[in-house]
Amino acid sequence: MEIPVVRIGNSKGIRLPKAILDQLHITDRLEIEVDDQKIILRPVTKRPRHNWNEAFLKMHQEGQDTLLLSDINVPEAFEWEW
Repeated sequence: MEIPVVRIGNSKGIRLPKAILDQLHITDRLEIEVDDQKIILRPVTKRPRHNWNEAFLKMHQEGQDTLLLSDINVPEAFEWEW
């Protein structure tokens, strides 16, 4: 299938046929990759923060969830004047 490249402001773009959008369940986002002179488009299926609970649990089990900075209040080296 051949489709035209159209001007969109200072850029250019393509219009994907509805049949392809429906077949791949594409709604509003695509992932794009260039590989060996090919443009690869994939539907975005992951939701933001998807599987974070599992990742945090794994970090805890592996002991990787410790504080990077001390949680102790360190007195200021100077006095605030109000």
